[in-house]
Amino acid sequence: MIYQIHNGAVMYGGDTILSGVNFEIKNNKEKIAVVGRNGCGKTTLLKLITGEVDLVKRDSDEDIYIAKTGNPQIGYLKQMAFSDDTVSLETEVKKVFEPIRAMQRTMDDMVARMQTDHSEKLLEQYTRLQEQFNYIGGYYYEKEYEMVLKKFGFTDEDKKKPLSDFSGGQRTKIAFVKLLLEKPDILLLDEPTNHLDIETVEWLEGYLRDYPRAIVLVSHDRMFLDNIVETVYEIEYGKITRYSGNYTKFVELKKEAYEKQKKDYEAQQKEIKRLRDWVEQWKNTPTKVAAARSKLKAIEHMEIVEAPDRYDTKSFNASFVPLRETGKDVLYIKDLGIGYDRLLETVSLDMKKGEKIGIIGGNGIGKSTFLKTLVGTVEPLSGEFKYGVNVDVGYFDQQMAQYTSDKTVIDDYWDMFPNLTETEVRSDLGAFLLRGDDVFKTVNMLSGGERVRLALCKIFKTGPNFLILDEPTNHMDIVGKETLESMLKDFKGSVIFVSHDRYFVKKVATRLLEFTADGVKTYNFGYEEYEEKKSGKTPVTPAIAPKVEERKEEQKPASGSYYNPGKERSKLQKKMEKLEEQIAAVEDEIASKKDELLNPEYASAYSKLSEIQASIDAKEEELLNLMTEWGDLDKALSEIE
Repeated sequence: MIYQIHNGAVMYGGDTILSGVNFEIKNNKEKIAVVGRNGCGKTTLLKLITGEVDLVKRDSDEDIYIAKTGNPQIGYLKQMAFSDDTVSLETEVKKVFEPIRAMQRTMDDMVARMQTDHSEKLLEQYTRLQEQFNYIGGYYYEKEYEMVLKKFGFTDEDKKKPLSDFSGGQRTKIAFVKLLLEKPDILLLDEPTNHLDIETVEWLEGYLRDYPRAIVLVSHDRMFLDNIVETVYEIEYGKITRYSGNYTKFVELKKEAYEKQKKDYEAQQKEIKRLRDWVEQWKNTPTKVAAARSKLKAIEHMEIVEAPDRYDTKSFNASFVPLRETGKDVLYIKDLGIGYDRLLETVSLDMKKGEKIGIIGGNGIGKSTFLKTLVGTVEPLSGEFKYGVNVDVGYFDQQMAQYTSDKTVIDDYWDMFPNLTETEVRSDLGAFLLRGDDVFKTVNMLSGGERVRLALCKIFKTGPNFLILDEPTNHMDIVGKETLESMLKDFKGSVIFVSHDRYFVKKVATRLLEFTADGVKTYNFGYEEYEEKKSGKTPVTPAIAPKVEERKEEQKPASGSYYNPGKERSKLQKKMEKLEEQIAAVEDEIASKKDELLNPEYASAYSKLSEIQASIDAKEEELLNLMTEWGDLDKALSEIE
């Protein structure tokens, strides 16, 4: 155990936010997720761990405490103001390496002293310091600095810019980079994937999975949680419950626990009723008095099973039916050039009725610009696009979460649909969880999630048959995302949407449009198959959009192409044999370098030891890549056989 909260409770303004909090980080590498509805207290728990929020003091004998092993460093990602906006990004980020540099200077001094002082004590001190230096990443911190900056989208030119040149979102990324490179003993992350593209999220997954310290993570990205965490704490109705496993396992365990408690509760209630009915029937019969008393005692001594709390699945819900149907052809795009002052991408696409197309790709590459072009807010630079017969578009963009108005929610909605009665207006808003006194708040008072629900309520009320959605799940909790997934899957019309939430894309998209540096690629399958092919099991083959003169009702597969398993098996075996030779050679090199590291001649040659260790680190990374590649090939070979 490195950190523990026992029987904790937190109050704000007399209201209990959390109660009975029993939370534990069991080891120094545990990866923990905290999940729950928006506003349930997840961020409050993180602030409790950092010390920003205090436990409630009680006058009872109940044990209430926070315990720590040692004095673990706790790092928390949040919006921050930098102390000096005039310094460069590079200078600001490299402040985190000052402890490493100080240790490096101490080691250099010790090496110099060892030229004349050959005592065993000094050598032991140097050895301990060297082990600590290696533990905190002293031999490769510069390399990691370069990699992390690059993965977060910062260029070499950005390193020299003053902090004042960066936007709020970029400054948050800089703070995130600093936090990762500091490597605190307990890393607290609150929605770290917000505004990151899929490629960066996938890299961050791998980085955090291999992070050598403990992590406590709040996120609504279900796939992100599945790929990182081994423990889940759920906050529901102000209470916190621990589950072992990733997010998917947590969902299974929660359902099992609910069903078991429900079954036990119903069985016990049935038994209690049976006993009480018996007592009621025979209580006045002299020969049955003792038996009746015995049965009442049995009820008294029962350990009562409480009825399980219902899942907190409250979410928006609406009957969403298009006002009219489209024809078979919904949208046709040919060589559409998108961008503002310069061309970002050229898109071709043939979309049919009922298709749900997910758009994926990096930030700043043209995805949102493409959707804006389709709805007419950005002029096309070249090419053409046209909608089919009876297409009615409903458009949602990211700015709707920032929509402002001094009107009340009910008036804002009513002004858009003046022919509705008050009952109809309140019913529509209520379906999107804008109920009771909430409808008399001004729009400016709403949270980002509430504004998104108001925008969706307006869009769906118009009865579109073609939805164009740009990041619709931002500001939604997991239940909200699941609700929207269900609505879109059941929707009889067509959908084209941008999202960085891979789980959402996986659940909704039947086809994919990928924006890359090499152009826009179309895939005639969903995200799950795309991931499998991308991982190397089978090659990813983008579909080519047909030209206007080549459009047909059905595209027939090319004749004469077939899959030869024997040939494929032989190719895989040859690749594996070649990799095995490379692996053996790299292992020999690592063993040789490690022997060199133990050479007594280098005991006090710090620079030489650093050089050898850096070489070992590079070779071990190369070995890991080769082993991963061999494992993928072995898996593919097993599938063929």
